[in-house]
Amino acid sequence: MKTVAWLVGLAVVAGLAFWVWRTLQRLRERQEAAEARYSNFVASANLPPAAAAALAAAAAPAAAAAPGAPVAPAGKLDIPSLTQQKLLLDAAGKAAEANEPALSIQLYARLLARYPDTPHAATARAAVEVQKKKFSKH
Repeated sequence: MKTVAWLVGLAVVAGLAFWVWRTLQRLRERQEAAEARYSNFVASANLPPAAAAALAAAAAPAAAAAPGAPVAPAGKLDIPSLTQQKLLLDAAGKAAEANEPALSIQLYARLLARYPDTPHAATARAAVEVQKKKFSKH
């Protein structure tokens, strides 16, 4: 009877160890998938060639580094600000499509005020001119 109890106990411990190992493996896979989605999103942000090259240079050491090791910052390239710029540009474009020129102009102005040297500045300024013409017709 003692042997059966020990075998059951060992089976429970082995089952828990397997469950913990499998959970950690799934978590790692999810994290890698999230990083891949994020890099695809950043790549689709219509970056200028210089920023794309800097992003590729920053991604290469990060991929080669050991997990959990600190990664040095990649110069002046700030990926969260690039995503914010792209989100503001997309929101302003959608407002323009929804025939809301005032809101669109405000969003473009916010983009240009926060990020005056953005690669999207020329696009934003041209779109503001178009929206001003639409707004004056209303």
